[in-house]
Amino acid sequence: MRRRPGTVLEPVFSRKVRLRLHETLDRKGRLDKAGMKSVERAVAEAVAADPRPCGPEVFAFATSVIRDAPNRDEIIARVARTTGTRLRVLSGVEEARLAYVAARQWAGPTAGQLLVLDIGGGTVEIASGTGDQPRVVHSLPLGARRITRDWLPGGTAPSQRRLAEIRQHLHRSLEAVPGLPQAEPDGRVLACSKTFEQLARLAAAQGKAPRAGRRLALPQLRTSVSLLADAGPARRAKLPGISRHRAEQSLAGALIAQALMEACGARSVEICPWSTREGLLLERLGPPHITADRSRLAG
Repeated sequence: MRRRPGTVLEPVFSRKVRLRLHETLDRKGRLDKAGMKSVERAVAEAVAADPRPCGPEVFAFATSVIRDAPNRDEIIARVARTTGTRLRVLSGVEEARLAYVAARQWAGPTAGQLLVLDIGGGTVEIASGTGDQPRVVHSLPLGARRITRDWLPGGTAPSQRRLAEIRQHLHRSLEAVPGLPQAEPDGRVLACSKTFEQLARLAAAQGKAPRAGRRLALPQLRTSVSLLADAGPARRAKLPGISRHRAEQSLAGALIAQALMEACGARSVEICPWSTREGLLLERLGPPHITADRSRLAG
């Protein structure tokens, strides 16, 4: 990414390789040999595909699947040995801080109090503040992949009782967080994740959300939870807004989103397309008046 006059960020090079690493985890959360091979291959392909000569810096980072794996050090060492690129690991709290940095710049200079919610696969990030940096940050082990694995094997709920148990678990976990930030009457609540984005699109497709899916209201989210709970992953993948590779964990994601909004007192959220990656890029590019055209990120 680089800065251009009149714009905040302009893509220079982008490449995505879908790995589905959660499918290569064993019961202890270790990445198996096939998973490690896929990471090595993806990093090598991403570096080789960059059409420009190597710039002065590559920041390759790994998120929660690798961060939480008991064999994390082995994975990082293997990738470094085979590709020459060493993966760095961001803590959940650092991911929350960077998501806030991205949301703050996306919201613009006139935005006041911000509450930023981000649902990942392994963790949920929450941050709030009024300045360029957040005043409060939290990272909680309540991600959509984790809740699916622990509570919804196969992505489906066997009964209404199980749904009630998940809701109770989420609410108790959030209630136990000291100083959980709340939505302010004169503030904005931004949701920075594909989970929220897809739920907003689903609500919009049903004619239940305004602005083409750029906002998601709590009543519409509750309706979407019921819709997703009544469908298996294959049917969910055919619903507007729900992608095939996220269909299995979409019910867990919706339950988490509902619990987050209720616990933080947010009746609606704005969908922000920027999150941790953009926050990292923005910080490494420096202040807006500084151009860093050759800074690169692999992640």
